[in-house]
Amino acid sequence: MFTSFIDSNALTVTQFATCLAASLFCGFVIAGAYTIKNTYSKSFISSIVLLPAIIQTIILLVNGNLGTGVAIMGAFSLVRFRSTPGTSKEMSTIFLAMAVGLATGMGQIGFALFFTAAMSALSVVLHLSRFGETPARRKTLKITMPETIESVDVFDSVLREYTTSFSLRRLKTSNLGSLFEAEYEVDLKKNVASKALIDDLRICNGNLPISLYTAVAMEESL
Repeated sequence: MFTSFIDSNALTVTQFATCLAASLFCGFVIAGAYTIKNTYSKSFISSIVLLPAIIQTIILLVNGNLGTGVAIMGAFSLVRFRSTPGTSKEMSTIFLAMAVGLATGMGQIGFALFFTAAMSALSVVLHLSRFGETPARRKTLKITMPETIESVDVFDSVLREYTTSFSLRRLKTSNLGSLFEAEYEVDLKKNVASKALIDDLRICNGNLPISLYTAVAMEESL
């Protein structure tokens, strides 16, 4: 199952076509799995479909030829990728597509199909399950305060009343130094109304802006 069917001495059209078909099939499977309960763009999905075939073709072209490998490295060094940073899930999907392309490029069609099916199924299961989710009561709290407030300790009594735990993550200036912004990670108590917490904090910070949102909204990128 996990043996290469490519002739190392001479690559035939049939072998190349088989590898290409397997790469495109795996690309469609990976892209289809990513579309389940995820936000995405058409260009990203199209890239995932094509990426295994592209990587596979590169591997077949190199095929132990040092000169070809150096030439390909030189060609790719001229390319500058000017895209926005991807999320961790997007990057893992890209690496999955690249790994499948490496497998098909080496003639490991059975391995590529098995690996694609296993990782795509696992990706869907992890995404649909609650594994790794941030607790619903864990929030990020941002409080804007005037420079006349000498310490953020003024908010501690209110936070103790409405949360089970809280920690100051960041304190920075804004509006040319006339305002400060304190960012907390808080765990709200059960049945606590977010509006009541904000109303009490507004009394302490002079009715300046306050934001409270789910911590998971700050999606990490790689």
